[in-house]
Amino acid sequence: MPAPGTPPTSTSASPVPPSPTPTTAAPSSSTPATTTPAASHTPDPSRPDDPAQAALFDAIANENAVIFGYGIVSAHSSPEVNALVAEALLTHRTRREEALALAAGQDSPAPLPAVGYQLPMAVDTPTDAAELAVRMEQDSAAAWRAVLEQATAEQTRRLAVPALTDSAVLAARWRARLDRTPVTVAFPGGNE
Repeated sequence: MPAPGTPPTSTSASPVPPSPTPTTAAPSSSTPATTTPAASHTPDPSRPDDPAQAALFDAIANENAVIFGYGIVSAHSSPEVNALVAEALLTHRTRREEALALAAGQDSPAPLPAVGYQLPMAVDTPTDAAELAVRMEQDSAAAWRAVLEQATAEQTRRLAVPALTDSAVLAARWRARLDRTPVTVAFPGGNE
């Protein structure tokens, strides 16, 4: 997995690993999370070879991980961010369903959610939860940017542009909660 703040490139042969990595059991918040290098992931045999379909597949896998991750964020957040957590979760669930419908309409396979995910960091405090949310939104922006870069169909672009925008806006809102500057980035989903 890339270092925090360094999004994966969309031209790699391996899938964009989601913020939380699939595992067979949900992690305990008291156990420090470890990151797993992307090279050690076994490629999903149902991941398509076509670059546009593969990018959409990866974005759906990322949405599955982000939805799981927001459960952890919710559990460790303070009550004043409940509305932001609920909004982000609804946004990602809606985006995943739209992406699944698009993949089905294109006769493209879609990944199933993992049983659980390993977090890229330990989450024990509200600050940790906000940091995880920023990380997930950055990774989501990278996944949707890859979809946009590889898209060959207009309907795919119509899904990817607002998905990328939503992730960039949510990341900015979480950075603002953390009093981080700059709150926004020039090119969401990239390392420019």
